[in-house]
Amino acid sequence: MTNTSERFSGKVAIVTGGASGVGLEVVQLLHSQGAKVCISDINEEAGKALAARLGERALFVRHDVTNEDQWKAAIARTQEAFSAPLNVLVNNAGILLKGDMETGRLEDFRRLLNVNTESVFIGCQQGIAAMKEHGGSIINMASVSSWLPVDPYAGYSASKAAVSALTRAAALLCRKKGYAVRVNSVHPDGIYTPMMQASLPSGVTREMVLHDAARNRAGRTYMPDRIAQLVAFLASDESSVMSGSELHADNSILGMGL
Repeated sequence: MTNTSERFSGKVAIVTGGASGVGLEVVQLLHSQGAKVCISDINEEAGKALAARLGERALFVRHDVTNEDQWKAAIARTQEAFSAPLNVLVNNAGILLKGDMETGRLEDFRRLLNVNTESVFIGCQQGIAAMKEHGGSIINMASVSSWLPVDPYAGYSASKAAVSALTRAAALLCRKKGYAVRVNSVHPDGIYTPMMQASLPSGVTREMVLHDAARNRAGRTYMPDRIAQLVAFLASDESSVMSGSELHADNSILGMGL
């Protein structure tokens, strides 16, 4: 069995939205297990601080994931800085905007598709181009709302459903073309990140939403480090037989139809 401290030794990774939330946990985990990691984010202060704290094998690149030219530049900068090709890409950056089918604003819907979906399209396209000669793994952050309607977040749900479809399309392309690039998605129910905390109704506490096997089995939210572990699994050789897969992290909530 691979020593976890060397699990990603020699591997180069880019994590979008890597300065906070799940992205930050993914960056720290991959780095702790030997990877050279590029922290991609628009939050320069947080991104630079994280890179400085991690030190060797960490790089921050300011990167607007909706911009194709910045995608090309971020990948080129990463490969140049680490003098090695890209092996892992985590499309994690995203936003959450409220709005149901009656009250949702078209401008918000377009913004959700731009940040949550178009960025994954560009990321997969550029990631495949960078990795198709030597292989690698792309992990897209989707959601349980890819299939389960969350009525106050119709646009968000649509954007994440598209991420799921793009994942399957990218995986199939790589298989048919003979590229050794795997593309999978992770579908959490809830992750206790700053983005989620800002969306919680007044009076709803951390303890109410967090899943705890002993004290709150009905909780539908997990800490970001738990989801980072799933991302690392999909990034590693341990998931070599998986491509086009949707990894559910929803504690069977989908089966309950709630």
